[in-house]
Amino acid sequence: MTYSKLILPVVVGAGLINGCAGGPQAHGPAARANSRSQTAPLSPDAATAATTAAVKQVIATEQAFAKTMASRDFKAFVTFLSPDAVFFSGTTVKHGPAEVAAQWQPYFEGRKAPFSWAPDHVEVLASGKLALSTGPVYEEGKIVGRFNSVWRLEADNSWRVVFDKGEAVCSTKP
Repeated sequence: MTYSKLILPVVVGAGLINGCAGGPQAHGPAARANSRSQTAPLSPDAATAATTAAVKQVIATEQAFAKTMASRDFKAFVTFLSPDAVFFSGTTVKHGPAEVAAQWQPYFEGRKAPFSWAPDHVEVLASGKLALSTGPVYEEGKIVGRFNSVWRLEADNSWRVVFDKGEAVCSTKP
C-alpha cells in the first residue's frame, strides 16, 4: 500500500496553509455578533453581513488549523478539536479529541509535513453556528484527495472541528 493510500483516509482536517497556528480564537466583533441572542431577527443585509463574516472566520480558522501541520505544531492542532469531534478514516471512526489526537500524532513526527490541505468552498448556516469546509488535499504539490469538515461555533466563540472525513481522488483512465 502506498504512503498516499495510508494517509488519505486520515487527511480530513481542514484548512489553508497560511494563518496563525495559535489555536482557535474568537474573531473580533463578528464573533461577538454570532454569540448574541437570536431573538431579534436580522435584516437581510445584516444577515448577509453576518454570514459573510462567519465564512471569513471559518476560513481563518482553517488556515490556522492547516498551519499546525505545516509548522509541525501538534499541541496547537489539538486545540482545534471539538470535545465532540468525530474523524472518519477508511472504515474506522475516532470519537473525541483523545482518539483523534492519537491517530494524527504520527503525522507530526517528521520535519516535513506529509500532506497539506486548502478549502475551496465554505458554507455557513444562517444561524452562524455551523459550517462546512471542503477542498483538495495535497501531497508533494499533487492533489491526492478531498476533505470535508464540519465546524461548530462553540460557547467560547471559537470554531472547532466536529466532523471530518476525506476521500481519495478518483483516477479514471480512458
